[in-house]
Amino acid sequence: MPPTFPSIAALFRQLERKTVNSSSTYTPDARTAHSDWDSKNIFSDVLPLSTIMRSPCTTADPGDRTQHVPPHTGDNVFPCHPLFNRLVRFAHADPPRTCIRDVNTGVEATHLQLLSDVLAFRSRVWSNLSSPTRQALTNREEVYIAILAGGGYEFAVAILAALALGSAVVPMTTALPPEEALYFAQKSRAAALLVSSDALRLGLSLEKLVKDRDASSLFICIPVAPSLQTPPLRPSQIIVSSDRFLDDNAPGVVIFTSGTTGPPKGAVMRRAFVHDEAMSVVDHYGITSNDVCLHLLPVHHATGIGMMFFPWLISGALMEFRSGSFDSKWTWERLRKGGVTFFSGVPTIYMRMMRYFQQHISSKPDAQNYVDGARSLRACICGTSALPKPIADFWRGLLGKNILLRYGMTETGAVFRVRIADKSVPDGSVGNLLPGCEVQLSEGDQGEVLAKSPGMFSKFLFDPEATAVSHTEDGFYRTGDIARKEGDYYFIMGRASVDIIKSGGYKISALDIEREILALPYVAEVMIVGVPDDEYGERVAAALCLKHEGDLPVAEKKFALRDLSIQKLRQDLRDRLAGYKMPTVLRVIPGELPKSGTGKIVKKTLGPQFFPPDQYTNVSEVQVWEKAKAKL
Repeated sequence: MPPTFPSIAALFRQLERKTVNSSSTYTPDARTAHSDWDSKNIFSDVLPLSTIMRSPCTTADPGDRTQHVPPHTGDNVFPCHPLFNRLVRFAHADPPRTCIRDVNTGVEATHLQLLSDVLAFRSRVWSNLSSPTRQALTNREEVYIAILAGGGYEFAVAILAALALGSAVVPMTTALPPEEALYFAQKSRAAALLVSSDALRLGLSLEKLVKDRDASSLFICIPVAPSLQTPPLRPSQIIVSSDRFLDDNAPGVVIFTSGTTGPPKGAVMRRAFVHDEAMSVVDHYGITSNDVCLHLLPVHHATGIGMMFFPWLISGALMEFRSGSFDSKWTWERLRKGGVTFFSGVPTIYMRMMRYFQQHISSKPDAQNYVDGARSLRACICGTSALPKPIADFWRGLLGKNILLRYGMTETGAVFRVRIADKSVPDGSVGNLLPGCEVQLSEGDQGEVLAKSPGMFSKFLFDPEATAVSHTEDGFYRTGDIARKEGDYYFIMGRASVDIIKSGGYKISALDIEREILALPYVAEVMIVGVPDDEYGERVAAALCLKHEGDLPVAEKKFALRDLSIQKLRQDLRDRLAGYKMPTVLRVIPGELPKSGTGKIVKKTLGPQFFPPDQYTNVSEVQVWEKAKAKL
């Protein structure tokens, strides 16, 4: 007589009776992830994983085999999904391959160790989640779990454990005070917070703050570290479920935008983001299991997670993490040692590395060792904002090849990229349109970038109105970026809101002016913004930093300036810019322009700060070219 199984409803009732309410802190594993799976454990006195990933809903084909057999789940069983399917295959490699190297903690892990730790931590998280959250996960409903960790091994374990539960993940920066972090926890309605060792104090403070605001909250902080470095399973012990695939249209990753036009919005990336969008990066750059990427970027932003985490994970390559403040000296020393094949940075990183090389390395007897280490890179990639020409020229000379530019947004994913083998890409171009993407420029070959892509976000989290208004009537996402097209190549001219200045009837690209000012030998950084003016509508204002003598090579020290007048700046630009593009307002900023956590110069914030509207002419540090002399 064939065995009989309880009904799904009975399983849920049994689960409800046996779950234990979460306390304000995590509890130890209810059961280890390494015990052999027993199909009868649904009736045991422990918290089982046996109902995860099996929906009682009727959305599946009633003839599907999964509607007639018990759920294929358990402590050592991953959900059926392309990401986990691939990682499990990697875990069978002989000899095992290292997939993560964490410089901060000294951890090196193979795929087998990683998956063993993920399973152990998944059990811990499951046992600490509230009964309603477990039921929602079982029903395959939307559940959001936040992650508070910098780039590293604990982050990798946390994000994979959450995805293996069927939840969506919400990476959060560790650089915020609890009061600011509270916004992200509440906006995402996170059920739990998975936290790394170095952020545990912040995580516990956030948990307390959430519960102080709402005594009924089930939000809980769960540390990752106790589940790490568990004895690895045998590859054959790790199973992939024979149940239905997880829904790739369901929420997978939530990435909060910068919030320069209001509170940050959570862009919900579909679950396909973690494998299909990742594979598009792998295919474009030709990433293989023999590659090594140096990962220095924040993992709560699109580049750090979508460009530099999932593609490398799914390709079988090695990710070498170093989180925390960027250190030019450490980075150069690491490149000198060799063994890194891919590097991705933002313009600020490339600028600081250039300065460090010029000031500290170029005159060293072994300088060529650093150059050789950098030249061993297969590719250097840059995104987030425009790469100034002087910086691009320096790196081209050093590497013998261009830094590869790309363009995309959190909401659209990558839209334009430069191919590694493309030797004909014009200077400053972000490359060609990616396969499968569709782009319109609002004014023909120039205008706002309107984009559709297979990797687009699904929605702004709990904000249907913002989701709707961000698209045109025919479904293109309004990026707010202005671009022009020359042949098959695209060039980004800047943000419509801050990089297009309307002065005296002209539309002026701030990036074009910045490019020419940065070509002056004494300028280190510059930000061009429009400031209000009664006569012209807007004036072109420049906030810039001068190079220090110590930052310059010996041959260029003669160009160092201690101060700069608006008259000299305009004179030096006379052969580079038309008169109407000339800055008529100048402020010299000591040191370096302030940056965001991703290395961006946030003009919406810094413009009014350096040039207060209707008051900038009264600021002593601001120089204004006399109107009578400002000829358009």
